[in-house]
Amino acid sequence: MKTIRSTTILCVRKGEQVAIGGDGQVTMQVTVAKHDAVKVRKLEGFGAGKAGVLVGFAGAAADAFSLLERFEEKLKVSPENIKKAAVELAKLWRTDRMLRRLESLIIVADRSTTLIISGTGDVIEPHEGVAGIGSGGNFATAAARALLAHSDLSPAAIVKSAMGIAAELCIYTNDRLTMLEL
Repeated sequence: MKTIRSTTILCVRKGEQVAIGGDGQVTMQVTVAKHDAVKVRKLEGFGAGKAGVLVGFAGAAADAFSLLERFEEKLKVSPENIKKAAVELAKLWRTDRMLRRLESLIIVADRSTTLIISGTGDVIEPHEGVAGIGSGGNFATAAARALLAHSDLSPAAIVKSAMGIAAELCIYTNDRLTMLEL
């Protein structure tokens, strides 16, 4: 999977509880262009029990919005099966000439499933329900796994703490967090 050097998105699940958070920093090469971007969304009326699907993206914003639109189209066909929608998006992303050039990674999660989707055709269900993408994704994932294993914190509290750690370590990540929960 390609490393996106522009943001951090982290998703943590405990049973049917799931939280996703994204930092607010937008960079253009070596310049911070914005501090409070929103890189996570909730798609209503989809997912397990139609409670919603949380989506976070790292990479070029226009590319990510294009992919989110196509993911939502795939969800309309299978509203309670995000795995099927994710596989269909990955196939389209990999085979469509224009989509193939898009530079983004996506995390999607509902009450039962968390997935990372990439343009190389990867649809990955992460170990232990923790998924991180973007330049600070590995820092946030490591911190979240430790907190998950050694604390009784909620998924939202874990996301907040782990994203704070990533913001201290990754120059492309800030501490202005947007977080959503199911």
